[in-house]
Amino acid sequence: MEVKCIIFDCDGVLVDTEKIGNGILLSMAQEHGFEMDLEDAYRYFNGRSLKDCFLQIEKGIGTKLPEDFESNYRDRSFEAFKKETKAMEGIVDFLNSLKIPYCTASSGPLEKIRLNLELAGLLDRFEGRIFSSYVIKSWKPDPGIFLHAAKEMGFEVKDCIVIEDSAAGTKAGVSGGFKVFGFANGFNNEDLEQEGATLFHSYKELTEILKF
Repeated sequence: MEVKCIIFDCDGVLVDTEKIGNGILLSMAQEHGFEMDLEDAYRYFNGRSLKDCFLQIEKGIGTKLPEDFESNYRDRSFEAFKKETKAMEGIVDFLNSLKIPYCTASSGPLEKIRLNLELAGLLDRFEGRIFSSYVIKSWKPDPGIFLHAAKEMGFEVKDCIVIEDSAAGTKAGVSGGFKVFGFANGFNNEDLEQEGATLFHSYKELTEILKF
């Protein structure tokens, strides 16, 4: 296929935040009796809305989480992101090599996406091309956010590829008709392949696969 546009997920693809967010969420959930290791958190939480993550935790502990759980999580993760967020290794060189349009489409709130991109030094590269599930009210694994991004960028699905690191995001891309490339991190390899992604392990490898 001739690739005319790249749609990137954000967390775990552009910015190295997944370990931060999952670590805080697991720590807080454990305070309420929830047990899950980090590997399973990558599998069950990545790419999904916070609402879905909270429902998973509530199912595990058999009761509702406190009403202030979400606000406390956002406060704690916000502080951690400010200190620890960085760009994914190799992404700057990869973006510098691109001669086609690109954007980011994420399940996170718009302000969170912008903050993480800014902290990673990538915001200026995506300004005006940031698409959030919270804006269109459609969350992965529904393909809506990717279809919206392609339309807003002015391209047909067949001309776009999606870069993802989660099973939910891969499922969203594949069900929307996109070719999906999955960023393997050691936790997600099998899940990404099962959902139909072509795996890569670094942006150098992806460059070689795409022949840019």
